[in-house]
Amino acid sequence: MHGGALAGWLLMALCAVSGAYCLLRTRTGTPQERSTARGEALMGFGMAAMAVPAAVLTLPEWAWAVYGAVFGAAALRALWSARRGAHHLHHLVGSLAMVYMAVTMAPGAAGAGGHAGHGAAAGGAGGVPLLTGVLLLYYALYVLRSAGHLIPAGTGVAGFAGGSTEGVVRGGGGGLRGGVAGGAAGGGTELTMACRLTMGIAMFAMLLTL
Repeated sequence: MHGGALAGWLLMALCAVSGAYCLLRTRTGTPQERSTARGEALMGFGMAAMAVPAAVLTLPEWAWAVYGAVFGAAALRALWSARRGAHHLHHLVGSLAMVYMAVTMAPGAAGAGGHAGHGAAAGGAGGVPLLTGVLLLYYALYVLRSAGHLIPAGTGVAGFAGGSTEGVVRGGGGGLRGGVAGGAAGGGTELTMACRLTMGIAMFAMLLTL
């Protein structure tokens, strides 16, 4: 990773665990929830592979074309599915961001070199600064909002980050019981929200390397 091998390994581990959890979710729930989980699993494993430090694994040139094709197809699918729920728009943004990073990190791309995705090359940052900035802003807001739904209601931080007080029930010991209200559609438990938050943070960190 551009920020160091340790950061790359950490991102890879977080994304792989998130992808594995999403894969488990594909076994239960409604057809729409299973479809959402499959898309999130693909995103998690794709980001994990992209985060492997370049010193360990250098992807062949054709791998970046595969990345672009796979996530381009995922973007089209998310666009079609967006008719049924706004959460698919987030999948659309994520898939397009993966295509953007694959194009930017591919050998021969302006400002990139070698396994730039794993750690942008020494030649300098790649990508379009304005587009990268827009994506960074989007994921920063997404992370703040997702974190707000995980923070116990009634705190100032939860209100600032857009957390909801609806549907939160406190037990006698002060622990949270029940689900977190609001958040992305097609979700469920706090663990699902935490998984999405983790991938949002990872995407933000990877965009910073461009």
